[in-house]
Amino acid sequence: MASLKNANKARARSHRERGQVESRAHLGFLEKKKDYRARAEDYQRKQNTLKFLKRKALDRNPDEFYFNMVKTQKTEGVHQERESTEPVHTEAELKLMYSQDQRYINMKRTSELRKIERLKSSLHVLDSETKPKNKHTVFVDSEKEAKDFDAAKYFNTHPALVNRTYNRPTLETLEKDRMGGDLDETDIEEMVRERDSKYSELAKRIEREKQLNVIHQKMETKKHLMRQPNNFPEPHRKERRGSPTTLGYSTHSRTLTVRTQRRHAQNDMQMVQGTPNHIETSNINDYT
Repeated sequence: MASLKNANKARARSHRERGQVESRAHLGFLEKKKDYRARAEDYQRKQNTLKFLKRKALDRNPDEFYFNMVKTQKTEGVHQERESTEPVHTEAELKLMYSQDQRYINMKRTSELRKIERLKSSLHVLDSETKPKNKHTVFVDSEKEAKDFDAAKYFNTHPALVNRTYNRPTLETLEKDRMGGDLDETDIEEMVRERDSKYSELAKRIEREKQLNVIHQKMETKKHLMRQPNNFPEPHRKERRGSPTTLGYSTHSRTLTVRTQRRHAQNDMQMVQGTPNHIETSNINDYT
């Protein structure tokens, strides 16, 4: 029976929803039930949000304080948070971040040094025009021979192998090892490209290591400066009641206060001895 029902379903007509009529084709697809449900749910959600906000506005206490009253401001009719005047990071956090950055720079510099050493050790079988030139002096009998000098002919080797300062095989050796006859121009060009790319990479890594070293030195200097206590301003401290003067905040102000107290003590001693010497506290900067 189950197979018969499935066979009847296969022969049954598939019912499809009605499409948009031609006269209303300019309005787009005909809205189906699922489209209506999505639109209705979105509309109800928005209405509920507006209803909640209206009730919240009606129930608001006008005398209640909110922190957003002092933390926000209106800019062109839009509420925006004000920039905080408090420091984002403390002194200890800044020192920690600088130390972490310095360790990262050291790690990258060490990695570059290892790669440079690895490249240098692998380039002992390569040669390039970027490496330092070695002098090979060849003596000739006349200036004409010097002008017509052919290094490949003189060393009896392939022209592509003339710049080698080591393991420069002769043509006989190349022919004996079946390298001279089978060595075509494409292989030579590939060897030259590989050689130049290796030395180009080495030059770039050396330059990058120099830049990392400069950054490391600058960060080390900044770290030493941060360790000194006078590089950070001290917090504001009011003078105690009864002090001769009330000056600003810093180590310099406390030094001036001590000097003022000493001056007042000297004035008291002189007045006791009969030789008053009046010194205005407002002219304290004259004695610093």
